[in-house]
Amino acid sequence: MAFSMGSRGGRGSRFRGSTTALAEINIIPLVDVVLVLLIIFMLTAHVMEFGLEVDVPKVKQVRQSAEDLPVVTITREGEMQLNEKAVNINELGDVVKQRFPGQKAVYVRADKATPWDPIAQVVSQLGEAKLDVRMVTQPVDEAGRRKR
Repeated sequence: MAFSMGSRGGRGSRFRGSTTALAEINIIPLVDVVLVLLIIFMLTAHVMEFGLEVDVPKVKQVRQSAEDLPVVTITREGEMQLNEKAVNINELGDVVKQRFPGQKAVYVRADKATPWDPIAQVVSQLGEAKLDVRMVTQPVDEAGRRKR
């Protein structure tokens, strides 16, 4: 940024020369930085992993639902998250009611390799809290199967 102090040519001027201010912002370095950041973001965006990797079981009949409900996710190791935030199983019902007032149902999404015990405990805790449990599944790919 540059300033040029020159005289106006009037009397009583404190400085000899012009006193008009010339302020120019050089935006070329700003544009360069923004373009570099954009390129970095474009290259790394596909690499970023969002959420937990949970392979839900496949079933023949899947009911399509467009409801926006809280999701309890259970990993293979039995770790639980409520909408991507870790939660204690003993406080699960209270946390759901506190964070989502008025909700009557909850989606439970569990990896197909998860032992049954953590899933049963989550369903029990949600049942005690008077919340309807809806299991998240994936449709079976019928096109890939051969008829015998």
